[in-house]
Amino acid sequence: MDLTATRGVASRLEVLPAIGSTNAELSERAADAREWPHLSVLLTDTQTAGRGRLDRSWTAPPGSSLAVSVLLRRLPADPDVRAWIPLAAGLAMSEAIAEQLPEHRVAVKWPNDVLVEGRKICGILAQATSDAVIVGTGVNTAMTAAELPVPTATSFAALGVRADADRLLSVYLRQLDSRISDLAEAGDAVAGGLHAAVSARCATIGLDVRVTLPGERVLVGTAVAVDQAGRLVVLSAGEHVAVSAGDVVHVRPARV
Repeated sequence: MDLTATRGVASRLEVLPAIGSTNAELSERAADAREWPHLSVLLTDTQTAGRGRLDRSWTAPPGSSLAVSVLLRRLPADPDVRAWIPLAAGLAMSEAIAEQLPEHRVAVKWPNDVLVEGRKICGILAQATSDAVIVGTGVNTAMTAAELPVPTATSFAALGVRADADRLLSVYLRQLDSRISDLAEAGDAVAGGLHAAVSARCATIGLDVRVTLPGERVLVGTAVAVDQAGRLVVLSAGEHVAVSAGDVVHVRPARV
């Protein structure tokens, strides 16, 4: 695939014909900071052992999706502020997808998905190394309607659109780098503008939700906000309860 624009943004880009996991591979390569600087990228359209949040498996037919992992080294100094990185990535990817789907509603689902018309088109997994964060995304590009894994998923192809991979990735990388740079410089998501931007595009806010927590505990209520720490705030039984991504197994509409 032609990735001229993407190569102009990434500090290093390697395209692999197939790989088990781009995140796992980049994590190994990232040990060499000189060879793999900030905004280095690994990309494939055939990932055979991808993982999602909570170590869930993620697979797709060969050539039907893009798996891209980005190495971030210029990070916020405060580890708590780094909790915003998956949301920043979701926002950046939603903006890149929206450019190619202008007639569709593209949104972020807290904490780590991108939706088109309420259906998942992209999942995100951020993983920390000793001195960096690797952000992995899987975008359904050429996956046909018959190949979609669940009824709540979608793809560019299922929407009748041929994805421009170079445009998608170059816009995503620019937006991601800009969002993370602003976050690091400001020192918090509110001052850096990320909190407002994510809140404006977050499809979860305003929904009646059923939040599954560890130990089969369930919180039912209305998602009313994302707070300054990046937690989802749920109004349940008259009480505002903030839940962090690390404490949540699933967030689903309450009717499901």
